[in-house]
Amino acid sequence: MQARAPLLLLALSGAAMAQSASPLVLHAAQALLQTVTVGGKVTEKRVADPASVRPGDILAQTVTARNVSARALGNVAVKLPVPPNMVYLAPDGPTPEGVRTEYSIDGGKTFAPAPLKKKVTVTENGKAVTREVEVRPSEYQAVRWTIPLLPAGAEKTLGFRVQVK
Repeated sequence: MQARAPLLLLALSGAAMAQSASPLVLHAAQALLQTVTVGGKVTEKRVADPASVRPGDILAQTVTARNVSARALGNVAVKLPVPPNMVYLAPDGPTPEGVRTEYSIDGGKTFAPAPLKKKVTVTENGKAVTREVEVRPSEYQAVRWTIPLLPAGAEKTLGFRVQVK
């Protein structure tokens, strides 16, 4: 079954949000990742903005934050939710130096650095016991990056990979 690739939803917070005319421009993109063989070597091909996706397909979800103002911006937070019907897999390439990455398992209400922990209650010997367990990355529902300093005219591209359910 083919499904239309979902649109990305972005949220901006921090210094840039306090401005009435934002000095930050966000550009969202997604690409279908395909493994292909070129000249006898296996490589990755990106198909930008796929019209449809299938269960099992891997997508890169990215956002580019560009400072269009004449001054540096500090502590710029950019949030990117994991789209519905998709599962978070991993970052899409290295995170730019100095950028802090945090994850959410509650729909983007709270964020923390990996590894995330959650409390679960299990029954042992007939008694309810609460334990803290590590959250699997596939449970992440949103990612937030905080860029400590974004100079005037500079941009940072951030992203992650997801798999279609």
